[in-house]
Amino acid sequence: MTEYADGKMLAETEEGIGYITFNQPEKRNAMSVAMWHGLSEILDAFAANDAVRAIVMTGAGIKAFVSGADISQFEQQRADGNAQLEYDRLTSAGRTKLAEFPKPVIARIRGFCLGGGLGIAMQADLRIAAVDSEFGIPAAKLGIAYGFDMVRKLVSLVGPAHARTLLFTGNRIGAEEAQRIGLVNRVVADEDLNETVFDLARTIADNAPLSLRGMKLAVNESVKSESERDVAAVNAAVLACFDSADYREGRRAFMEKRKPVWQGR
Repeated sequence: MTEYADGKMLAETEEGIGYITFNQPEKRNAMSVAMWHGLSEILDAFAANDAVRAIVMTGAGIKAFVSGADISQFEQQRADGNAQLEYDRLTSAGRTKLAEFPKPVIARIRGFCLGGGLGIAMQADLRIAAVDSEFGIPAAKLGIAYGFDMVRKLVSLVGPAHARTLLFTGNRIGAEEAQRIGLVNRVVADEDLNETVFDLARTIADNAPLSLRGMKLAVNESVKSESERDVAAVNAAVLACFDSADYREGRRAFMEKRKPVWQGR
């Protein structure tokens, strides 16, 4: 276990899976600026570690994944528009690295997943929630609004009608409703959450790394506007798979009826 942000962000690896824990349970894992810096450092380390094939993000304790931004910092760091611009600058590295992280990311959600915490979860590729989880974007109840990137991500998951409901009302919804509208992939009993997430992460981590990267890239580019899409990068990733040692290994392993040994090249 490695600590970041004075222990409020934790990282560890196990069996090809990198675990990121938001560790401020006394504040329901609300995100501070220092935690965003810590997340950025963890993502750098996991991106550089070829042994890490998939990532799981989780909140410490049972009350929250991430309950949002740390409101105790709002008066000092987000008091007005100019302060918000500076806050965005200070947290942009972590946000960008999470959005562009090349390996599959799973959000393991239990308890509150609100506001900026929901924004973090939405940047994951898959979201698995315990049945007692609650989701919401209370910006309208605080007198603030969320920017284009987060709103576009929300719309891409749930569609404009459900996005408007969440944003305009600021109300919370339960896990089953979140699954119904497409906000989460799966809802499980509280006691089954760990095993379900680990089994999913393990299944993903057992697959070919270049294939995972290429397909994540393709999905991410597909939801962008046509003018923003990097189709050339997707095509290059596809060709890289076909030219890789892993593709040759996959064919041999299939013919020999054994588990392939991936090298990521």
